[in-house]
Amino acid sequence: MQGLVLRSTGSWYKVMPNDAAHSVIDCRLRGNYRLRGNKQTNPVAVGDWVDYSMQDDGTGLILDVADRRNYIVRRATKLSKQTHVIAANIDLLCVVATIALPRTSTGFIDRLLATAEAYHIPACLVINKIDLYNDELWQIHREVKAIYQSAGYTVHEVSALHSTGLDSLRQAIQGRTTLFSGHSGVGKSALLNALCPDLDLRVGSISDWSLKGRHTTTFAEIFPLAMEGGATTRLIDTPGIKEFGMVDFERHELSLFFPEMRPFLSQCRFANCTHTHEPDCAVKHAVEQGKIPEERYHNYLNILETIQD
Repeated sequence: MQGLVLRSTGSWYKVMPNDAAHSVIDCRLRGNYRLRGNKQTNPVAVGDWVDYSMQDDGTGLILDVADRRNYIVRRATKLSKQTHVIAANIDLLCVVATIALPRTSTGFIDRLLATAEAYHIPACLVINKIDLYNDELWQIHREVKAIYQSAGYTVHEVSALHSTGLDSLRQAIQGRTTLFSGHSGVGKSALLNALCPDLDLRVGSISDWSLKGRHTTTFAEIFPLAMEGGATTRLIDTPGIKEFGMVDFERHELSLFFPEMRPFLSQCRFANCTHTHEPDCAVKHAVEQGKIPEERYHNYLNILETIQD
């Protein structure tokens, strides 16, 4: 039997059969599956298609995991060599960010976007909590929006609290499996509730002393939805991410995952140019001319420093 992993709690998995003849099945992973040299902390992730067999007690036993079309992966901890797959088989990544309460750094956004580019996952930016803006925050918002629109990303400006600006986002996710990811406190769960009120996900608050979000989502989970048009729409809610450690990147390849840099790469003198110290670098020249935003270039350099040769 085959099914889709809707939720993972570490040792048990909620699996939805693809024949829809059964309700969601509680499954365990076959013991020796973990012994295949897998460096991932979770050999089975939300979004995986798995083969399983039914057991006498009514639970399932996962026998194998189908090849993934793509996935979003990060380093499990800052110094760990293990990786953690956030979700698999994704049609769209929505990076949920906020300009205030708490402020999302563009460095964090760029790590997620570059990872999506590397794994061929379309991505967009969702800036939440626009209802909290004063004039200063609106100015910052416009600057951030311009940076990512110039790189070719769609930017959705929303207020989950007041259900503002959600029509274009609903259209973008329809018929897709969409992963919502971002820091704690940016309003991912509130946003999903606004998009589909029947979900009724628990929503947290902002810590008064740190101005950072509190975790309300403990495990990644897929919510299959019945939306207009009849196409299968699935939303993936994830726990808030404090830091996003990138893995399996090569220094000379990183610029490929910044879309606004790609038109200039062939114009550099050196084919393996890192766009740092090399002479006749077309990327650096484009930054100087304002064709590439300085903030994105600085974030590129910061990411580059973390990549080991």
